[in-house]
Amino acid sequence: MELSKEDLVAAHDRTRAYIHRTPVLTSRYLDELAGGNIYFKCENFQKIGAFKIRGAMNAVLSLSKDKLEKGVATHSSGNHAQALAYAAREVGTRAFIVMPENSARVKVDAVKGYGAEINFCQPTLQAREEGLQAVIEKTGATLIHPFDDLKIIAGQSGVAKELIEDVPGLNNIIAPVGGGGLLSGTLLAVKHFSPKTKVYAAEPEGAADAVLSLRTGKIESAPYVDTIADGLRTNLGEKTFPIIQKLVEKIYTVSDKEIVDAMRLVYERLKIVIEPSSATTLALVLKHKEEFKNQKTGVIFSGGNVDLTDLARLFRNY
Repeated sequence: MELSKEDLVAAHDRTRAYIHRTPVLTSRYLDELAGGNIYFKCENFQKIGAFKIRGAMNAVLSLSKDKLEKGVATHSSGNHAQALAYAAREVGTRAFIVMPENSARVKVDAVKGYGAEINFCQPTLQAREEGLQAVIEKTGATLIHPFDDLKIIAGQSGVAKELIEDVPGLNNIIAPVGGGGLLSGTLLAVKHFSPKTKVYAAEPEGAADAVLSLRTGKIESAPYVDTIADGLRTNLGEKTFPIIQKLVEKIYTVSDKEIVDAMRLVYERLKIVIEPSSATTLALVLKHKEEFKNQKTGVIFSGGNVDLTDLARLFRNY
């Protein structure tokens, strides 16, 4: 099944009352630095601090009454955990979240704050999946996957849909890529609402599975995983990969140093807080200036959930 224009509009309308229409910021200094016009779509100002609430909210609101009564479940160490916990609270159902025991304390506290029930597990994918399966068997809760779900993808498309509406005539949009939910939604929004716009993706060098997957034509794991962009360490999924393979213009990788340099510019010039995963998009533009020179480029900041105690270390080490 391929998501239609009507599916994307319906998802945006369905979630409208539960999310923020996030602002688009600009900076003359960053425009001059990049050699073009950049429009920053700030999902760091979104509910729960990241775009993930759009997909989670759409998925939860799409469930039948019978399924809602049994709750929703997922495994996540970060923004999707918070998003699903928040969405469940908003509709009055239970959320069961399997989280690795080494998850950031600030994210664990946020999930608890939204009223979710947390089940901790060993920090491995196998442990997460086994823990989630046990929870689902015990509770009957519905699985809401972090990215490999058409309702999630449709919800995430609202980011680019709003950006296209607010800044007509964009030549390019750049999204980060981890599991591919945001990128897939962005690609579909551009296909249906602004077909002349090109979509590029930014990926950390230390989690370069998407680049490799495009090269081989099948879903691959990264050769190694070592990056400060913790939200982008996930492999592509069975639903996201075909969309990306078919529609993305190109995926570029950026180093951790380039990510931190971009973060520093955002903090100093835009005066806003973004997480490393968000900064990959600006890092891409600055690394490949010639490709975007004298063009209108939309840059998606995916979230701002950074542990403030880590910031000094990041800026000091890079």
